[in-house]
Amino acid sequence: MKTVIEHMRSLCPISDETVEELMKCVTLCHFPKRYQLIQENRFCKYAYFIEKGMTRSFWLVDGEEITTSFSCEGGIVFSMDELYYQKKSEEFVETLEEVEAYRIALTDLIRLFETNLEFCNWGRIIHQNEYRRLHRSHKERLTLPAKERYEEFQKQFPYVCQRTNLGFIASYLGITLSTLSRIRSASDNNS
Repeated sequence: MKTVIEHMRSLCPISDETVEELMKCVTLCHFPKRYQLIQENRFCKYAYFIEKGMTRSFWLVDGEEITTSFSCEGGIVFSMDELYYQKKSEEFVETLEEVEAYRIALTDLIRLFETNLEFCNWGRIIHQNEYRRLHRSHKERLTLPAKERYEEFQKQFPYVCQRTNLGFIASYLGITLSTLSRIRSASDNNS
């Protein structure tokens, strides 16, 4: 869990005691590429700390997958609906690569948030960062042309551009794959 702990500590102070408390609650898991960690309309009961690999979150709208987020090494994925509202998930989370993750029961995650100030602070920081990402993404989709949206995406998710399917990126940006291909081709020709 070295990568996860390093990432946590890059966000806020986390003591060895908090790490030990967390380690008592997690189980190492391995998942193949395209495995659904979380499924719509189901209770998953777990969150996943990603040690190695990458995931994407998406909604299924009229049979079309709409990508909402990406997560990689050091990140955590879970259903917010389930964790905070005790409702079935409204989205899917699937692996984009083989993933090594540490699974934690949502009940243990909630207990750590409620009883450990360091862990609670870490949770607050990841949520404020995610809120900022969502806010910026929403603003960019409403105000920026496709080329500039892609440029901002590259800054925000540099690891995604190198590691995943362009269709997922186009979906996240709210543009067609052909538009994204034209943008990338024009960018390559200007380099």
